[in-house]
Amino acid sequence: MCGIVGAISPRNVTPILLEGLKRLEYRGYDSAGVAVIHQNRLQREREIGKVAGLEAKLQSSELSGQIGIAHTRWATHGKPSVDNAHPQMSGTDVAVVHNGIIENHERLRDQLAAHGYVFASDTDTEVVAHLFHYHYQLVNTEPNDERLIRAFRETLEALQGAYALSILHTEHPGALLCAKVGSPLVIGEGSEEHFIGSDPLALLQVTDRFIYLEEGDYALVTRDEKRIYSLSESGMVEVERPIVRYEHGDHAADRGEFRHFMLKEIHEQPRALRDSLAGKFGQAGELLASSLGPNAENILRCVKQVQIVSCGTSYHAGLVARYWLEALAGVPCSVEVASEFRYRQVVVPENTLFVTISQSGETADTLAALRFAKTKGYLASLAICNVPGSSLVRESDYRLLTNAGPEIGVASTKAFTTQLAVLLWLTAVIGQAQMPAASRVELINALRSLPDHVASVLALEPAIERLAAYFANKHHTLFLGRGTHYPVAMEGALKLKEISYIHAEAYAAGELKHGPLALVDEEMPVVTVAPSNELLEKLKSNLQEVQARGGQLINFVCEEAHFKDNDNVTNVCLPKVDDWIAPIVYSVPLQLLAYHVALVKGTDVDKPRNLAKSVTVE
Repeated sequence: MCGIVGAISPRNVTPILLEGLKRLEYRGYDSAGVAVIHQNRLQREREIGKVAGLEAKLQSSELSGQIGIAHTRWATHGKPSVDNAHPQMSGTDVAVVHNGIIENHERLRDQLAAHGYVFASDTDTEVVAHLFHYHYQLVNTEPNDERLIRAFRETLEALQGAYALSILHTEHPGALLCAKVGSPLVIGEGSEEHFIGSDPLALLQVTDRFIYLEEGDYALVTRDEKRIYSLSESGMVEVERPIVRYEHGDHAADRGEFRHFMLKEIHEQPRALRDSLAGKFGQAGELLASSLGPNAENILRCVKQVQIVSCGTSYHAGLVARYWLEALAGVPCSVEVASEFRYRQVVVPENTLFVTISQSGETADTLAALRFAKTKGYLASLAICNVPGSSLVRESDYRLLTNAGPEIGVASTKAFTTQLAVLLWLTAVIGQAQMPAASRVELINALRSLPDHVASVLALEPAIERLAAYFANKHHTLFLGRGTHYPVAMEGALKLKEISYIHAEAYAAGELKHGPLALVDEEMPVVTVAPSNELLEKLKSNLQEVQARGGQLINFVCEEAHFKDNDNVTNVCLPKVDDWIAPIVYSVPLQLLAYHVALVKGTDVDKPRNLAKSVTVE
C-alpha cells in the first residue's frame, strides 16, 4: 500500500526520493510528500493526487538537501488532503513517514494533548511524530546519537500495531531513523550513502544491495554506517543482518515496448514459468524436493493433510491446488482466506503441512495467519512466494519461490500462473510415492511443455482484443467453470472487476439453476472456461440453459470441443493440453480479456482505483 523512500548522501537526495516515489506508484496512493534537512532546517512539500503533482511543486520550490524522506499515502486515518499527507511533523524539528496503522493512536493522542501537543492532521502518523519529540526531550542526558536512538526505541515500545517508519530530526542532520514491525522495509547500501525503502524496486536506480530488516528491527543510518537493533533484544544491543544482492535488473521496473506493466507481465509468463520450474527436476526427471530447504524430503513424506491460507488471487491458486492435491497426491486439502483463518477455532489434524501463498510475502493477513499457525502444532510451514527476502519466506520453515520477477501491475498475472505451476510441482512431490511412474513422467512432461503452450495462447490476443469491444457498455458479467476451472473462472472475474470496474462474479456452472440463472438476459455476457475434459458434456448442458434465456456466451474452449459460433455464441479456441496444466493455460486468455476490456473502458490499468499491490495492513 503506502510507499516509503529515504536517503542520506553527499549529493542532493531530492531527485532520488522523487524517482523512488514514481517507482512505488503501483502500490496505490492518494497523496505524496517529501521532507529534507537543508542547513539544519526541515523543508517539506506535499500534494494530493499523483506524484506528478508533487514533482511540479518541487520544481518551483527548489527543495534540496543531503538527507530526506518521502512517502506515497493511502488514506486510513483522515481523508486524502494536504494536511493528512506525509511527511507529518512535530514542530519544526521532527518529520515522520509511516506505512501501516497505529492501533493505540487515540489513547496516545489524548496523552500527548495533555502534554500540550497540538495536532494539525487526522492521521495516526502525527501521533508518532509528537511521541518521538516528547521522548527526545526526556532523554536529554545521553551522548548525541545515543539520545536519538534511545528516544526512538522508547517511542517504538509505546506503539501498538503494524508499521514501517522513518524519522528525521534537525539536530541530527547526518542520521536517518527507520523501523519495521509488520510492514516491509529495506536498507539500501551505496558508496558513502545509504537508502531506505518499502520495496527494493524504489531504489534500483541507486543500488542493488539490500538489507531486509526483520520483524522488530530498528536502525540508525548515516552515510557511512548503519546500526541495527531489535526490539526483541533487551537493551541497545546491535544485531547483524546480511546484505543481499537484488537478482533482477533495473529494467524490471520499465514497461519496455508495452503500453502497460500488466500487458508486459502477461507476455512475460512463458519466461516466468520456465524460471519458476528451473531447478525443480533432475537430469533423470526426478523431482528435486531439496530445493525447498534442508530435510524437506523427509518432512513431505510425513504429510497427511495440507492447509492452504492466502488472499485474493493467491487464494484462487490455492483452490486449484486443492483439486490437484486430492486427485493426484491423495492428500486432503483445506483452503481458507487468511483474514478469516486466524479468527476461528482451528482443529489441526496430525501431520498437516501449513502452506501460505503470497506474491509479495508481506501481505498482512497472510503473515498474521502464519504466526498464528506456529502456535497450533502444524507439521511444518511452507511459503510460496515471489520475493526471496520477504517476511513470509524468512518466517516459514520451507520456501518455494516462484521466480516470476517483479510484478508491478496491481492486478496479478504472472504471479498467479507461476504460483499454479509450482503448486502442481509440489503436488507431484507430495504424491510421488503413490503416483504410478508413468503418471509422474506424464505430469513432468506436461509441466515442461507449459511455457510453450502459454506462448501459443498469447498469439490469440488479436481475437481477444476484438471481443473486448462487446463489453464497452456492459455493467455485469458472469463467469462459469467446472472442476479445476471453477477457481480459474473466479480469477477471471476478479481480473475483470479489478481493472475494468465491471461487476463480475464466478459460479460453478452446475450451480446456474440455484440462483445465477435469474440474472441471465441479453445484456449479461457469460464467459465460460471450457477445456475438453470429463466434465465437458455436463458443461455444454449448462450453457444451453444460458442460450435458452438469451444470454450472450463467450467461450474459451479446447479446439477439440466442437463448439459452434452463432448470434449468441462466440468461441475462442485454445490448443489441446494436458488436463493437469489446463487451468494455468486457460487463465491467460482471461487476463488478456480483462486487460483489453479495461482499455475499452478507459480505466487506469496498472493502478486501479481503491486498490494496492501489496496489502500490508488488516
